[in-house]
Amino acid sequence: MTIPATTDILISEVGPRDGLQSVKATMATVDKCRWIDSLVAAGLREIEVASFVPAHLLPQMADAAEVVRHALQHSGVTVMALVPNLRGAEAALRAGAHKLTMPVSASAAHSMANVRKSPEAMVEEVRAVLALRDAIAPGVRVEAGVSTAFGCTLQGQVPEDDVVRLAELLAEAGADEVGLSDTTGMGNPAQTSRLFKRLFSTIGERTGAAHMHNTRGLGLANCLAAYEAGVRTFDSSLGGLGGCPYAPGASGNVVTEDLVFMFEAMGVRTGIDLDRLMAARAPLQAGLPGEPLYGMTPEAGLPKGWAPQPSAAQG
Repeated sequence: MTIPATTDILISEVGPRDGLQSVKATMATVDKCRWIDSLVAAGLREIEVASFVPAHLLPQMADAAEVVRHALQHSGVTVMALVPNLRGAEAALRAGAHKLTMPVSASAAHSMANVRKSPEAMVEEVRAVLALRDAIAPGVRVEAGVSTAFGCTLQGQVPEDDVVRLAELLAEAGADEVGLSDTTGMGNPAQTSRLFKRLFSTIGERTGAAHMHNTRGLGLANCLAAYEAGVRTFDSSLGGLGGCPYAPGASGNVVTEDLVFMFEAMGVRTGIDLDRLMAARAPLQAGLPGEPLYGMTPEAGLPKGWAPQPSAAQG
């Protein structure tokens, strides 16, 4: 993971992909582009803008290549795309994405529902994507996200040993980063701390992002636990938009506005302007009229006289 020298952590905004693919309405391409522009203006430096999947499965992502090409006009921003397989990866690489993220579920039941492959087969798919990347776009980073790492609405409990072993296999396959995703919002802070510490001890610097959900109200607490365990990249979605269409009951990404407020109030620099970040809700609401948005910070506003604290981040 690459964190700018002027910040302590990297907030990776996933709303334009994870958020939009989870709502019934399809946002117009022009509205997606305006929303992405507003996120960049707020200081976001990594944005997951699209998912390269068949349009008949996720019509919300039918314009993925066009959206990637628009986002590439912004300098200093890592344009990321989700790809479930080799075909999607090739399309994303041809479009010019800077970074690919691949979902690899620790739950066999969720893996079959989400990508129609076993976790073991997905490790091989990651290996094939890495070979393709090396052949046509060697500068592109490939992240493997271990989904359902904290539990699965289809399978139930997911053994922690299975999660760590899968992460180890993905690192051995050559993934640049291996993160953990609380796809179903079943995680708790003690579990989050335990799993990420195990990950750091097993795969070291390849340990990637914490992708937490707020389904049961523990999103921020889990992010803080991940931070204290050593994680420095966090996925979140403006307005808490999103979830997983193939995991029943999995709603509620961590709200970017609340996450940024928490870290900045702690003196952990994000490089994001909170006022501009909250203003980025306007183009989102314009593009998805009537879609509910969440967040305690936008609702309450910033405290009187509030200012980010001086950097006090742990190394």
